[in-house]
Amino acid sequence: MQIKLVLKEAKRVGFLTFCLLFSFSVLVFAKEARPSKVEIRKYNDSRYRLLVNRRDYAIKGVCYNPVPIGEGYDYDFFNDPRKPWLVDGALMKQAGINTIRLYQPSDDTEAVKELISDLYNKFGIRTILGNWLGFWNYPGPCYGDEEFCQCVKEEVLEMVRTYKDEPGILFWVLGNENNYTFDGRIRPWSTEEIDELESPMEQKHERAKLYYSFVNQLAKEIKEIDPNHPVCLGNGELIGLEVANEVCPDIDMVGVIVYRGKTFGNMFKGVKNYFDRPIVFIEFGADSYDAYLDKEDQGMQSFFLEAQWVEIYKNMFRSKEGEGNCLGGFIFEWTDEWWKHNEYNVQAWSEHDTTSNWSNGAYYFDIKAKNNKNMNEEWFGIVGIKQSETEGDLDQRIPKKSYYVLREFWKNPAKRIREIKNEKKNMRR
Repeated sequence: MQIKLVLKEAKRVGFLTFCLLFSFSVLVFAKEARPSKVEIRKYNDSRYRLLVNRRDYAIKGVCYNPVPIGEGYDYDFFNDPRKPWLVDGALMKQAGINTIRLYQPSDDTEAVKELISDLYNKFGIRTILGNWLGFWNYPGPCYGDEEFCQCVKEEVLEMVRTYKDEPGILFWVLGNENNYTFDGRIRPWSTEEIDELESPMEQKHERAKLYYSFVNQLAKEIKEIDPNHPVCLGNGELIGLEVANEVCPDIDMVGVIVYRGKTFGNMFKGVKNYFDRPIVFIEFGADSYDAYLDKEDQGMQSFFLEAQWVEIYKNMFRSKEGEGNCLGGFIFEWTDEWWKHNEYNVQAWSEHDTTSNWSNGAYYFDIKAKNNKNMNEEWFGIVGIKQSETEGDLDQRIPKKSYYVLREFWKNPAKRIREIKNEKKNMRR
């Protein structure tokens, strides 16, 4: 299309101008086709910057899994002919969101490439791609099993080979909360050698060592294939990072999954002390349902999310406060997911369930709910969804209060942080 336009223009302005315009169009096309160069720079006292093509990049992201009303865990949005990311991408751009997180791509590589390309070329939104590292495999994972690890490695490296040249790729994420398997409570695994150890703490340490050593080997081989994009360790909280520090020299950043209410507490200093790498929050957030009052409360959600983003910005490189080791974060999540509470009950997928799944005292507004269960899995989106009146159309997107609060915050974080400080001063008077 670009070449046709240049040829048409050449008839009007002459051959010399034609040559110049043609050369320019080729250069533009070549630039767009090249993968972005993403790098992390470390400065004094372990302050870090994320650079994309030599420019500062603050991650303002969301976790993306736009499951429609009536669909469930097996919904493949990559192959939805309605292409939900086109509607979502426009809304994200308006809010200031610049990155999405995909937990793991589908097997249809061309469909995944189309999504990544559309978001980047149409809306300037980049993508981070991850792999569960076999966490949800059946039977469960075993990072002491060579055959299992080889299968996972082949899958991860194929992902990198397939998508490394996409201009919209930002970085790779290895794992999610796989470190919660070390004590055997979730997706338990072990080896004969580990089972022979008498101390549960020793067993836990050896599982951590096996797992993180495997992750480091993956990171090392990824960098041989793709020198342009960093590798991130996905980790639940700070658990196990002291072991990762021993065996993960090739990991570039720590991606943490954290639900601590309005403050991240010691997270920034903890990462600096345990495993000195830049930190990015690959999953965090707050739901918009008050389990105690049994009604939606978008104000509660926006309060927590803005407080969390204040801390993120205070701990980024250019801030004069904080540790300077934070690169940004990904809110969980973009849209509500109506299937979450009864994930294997197809009939329940068309109902926005208000039943709470678990308890977390850090979200103190509704902790007095029955049995202290106040975390509502189906209400974490910063955008609500509503069934379209036209059958077959995409669910309507209804931005919540948090969407607008964050949009204003991201426009000028420093200004908003000053306003919050002044508001607190006025309250104390």
